[in-house]
Amino acid sequence: MPSYEPMSFHLETERLRLRPWAESDADELCALASERGNSERGNGAPAVERGREVISAALAATAATGLALLPVRRRAEGDFIGYCGLTVGRSTVAEPEIAYELLRRAHGRGYATEAARVVLGAAAATGRERLWATVRTWNTPSFRVLEKLGFERDHLSADDRGELVWLTRSLP
Repeated sequence: MPSYEPMSFHLETERLRLRPWAESDADELCALASERGNSERGNGAPAVERGREVISAALAATAATGLALLPVRRRAEGDFIGYCGLTVGRSTVAEPEIAYELLRRAHGRGYATEAARVVLGAAAATGRERLWATVRTWNTPSFRVLEKLGFERDHLSADDRGELVWLTRSLP
């Protein structure tokens, strides 16, 4: 199996900064998780301690794989608006998944596309040749982001939460 460079963990765009998680991000991560609704996380926001556990697990996964989901902050305002990055997810270290999630107040402004575009560049710099994305069939905004970035539908699968569309993109 080929060896890959770790992805860059400090990325910037004109409007955004992505950098590694810190324990101090736990409150904001909990706010994001609470927006997902009751179907994924139970009632209300998870306890901040649970947010710290999630961050600790994410940092351990980053150390093991060289891949990271990174908090996204707007540069001018400095506020947390979500995360974007690469993860093994349903895929592999050699062909990871790109993933992103934003707070509702940040939807519709092009932030997901902007963050994902800089992550694509970071993925290409690791020497990887292909990325995956998985999206629930109802998530039209995520399909739009991925299509802008050159992802194409590959196949459909299902799990206990319903249908999942798999998309892929070759890297330069």
